[in-house]
Amino acid sequence: MNAGLRQIGRGLGDVVFPPVCVHCRGLVATEAREPTGFRHLCARCVAQLDFVRPPHCTTCGHPFYGAAEGEQRCQHCAGLDPAFRAGRTAVLFRGPARSLVIELKYHRGLHVLADMEEIFRRAPHVLELARGAVLVPLPLHPRKLRERGFNQAALLATALARAVGGAARIEPLLRRVADTATQTAFDRRTRMANLKNAFALARGAAINPDLHYILVDDVFTTGSTLNSCARTLRRAGGLNLDVITFGHG
Repeated sequence: MNAGLRQIGRGLGDVVFPPVCVHCRGLVATEAREPTGFRHLCARCVAQLDFVRPPHCTTCGHPFYGAAEGEQRCQHCAGLDPAFRAGRTAVLFRGPARSLVIELKYHRGLHVLADMEEIFRRAPHVLELARGAVLVPLPLHPRKLRERGFNQAALLATALARAVGGAARIEPLLRRVADTATQTAFDRRTRMANLKNAFALARGAAINPDLHYILVDDVFTTGSTLNSCARTLRRAGGLNLDVITFGHG
C-alpha cells in the first residue's frame, strides 16, 4: 500500500475510531484540524511536554535552569562515577511523557512509539549525539522479555534510528544474566549492589574501540543500570561511550 492510500485509510480510521489521548483520555483532534504531529497526545497535552534543552547536565542530561558554563554535573548524578562520557535525554519523565512510557511498557501500547519518535525528532541535541553512532539498547532478562513480549529499549533505539534518518545503526551487544528484582523502589547504592555482574556481552558480540557506542534506555533515574551496562562495554574495549534516554525522572 502506498503512502497516499495509507494516509486515507488512517484518516477513515480516525473518523470511525477517534484516537484517544494516552494522558488525559480525551479525544485527539484529526491532523486536518490540529497538525501537532502527534496521534496519541492531544494538543493540550503536547503543550505540557517538558522538552530538555541545553544547558543540561553533561552526565545525565537533566536541564539546568539558568545560565551554566562548562561541564557540570547535577545533583541527580552525585556519587554516580559514570563509566560513560555523556548522557542526553529528550524530555522530563512527567505528565504526558510519563504516560507514553507507561502505555508502552505496561499496556503493550506499541502504537505510542510513533509519538515517542516524534519527541526524539524535536530534541536536536539528542539527534546530534546519535548520528553516526552504534545504538546499544539495554537488554531485558530472558524471563522479563518473555513476560513483556518485547524490549522497550530496543524499540526506542529503533525509533531513535528512524528519527536521525537512518544515520545510526542498532547492535544488541549486551545480555542480562542476572534476574534482579525491579529497581524502582531502591536508592542508588542498593541498585548498584543488585546490578553487580548483572550484564555481560552478548554471545558473539565484538567491540570496535574506534566506534561510537550509545546506550539507549527509556528513563534515566539514578543511572545505576546504565552505568552497569557501560562498565561492561568499557571492559570489552568500548571507550567512546555515551548514553541517550527518552526521559529523565
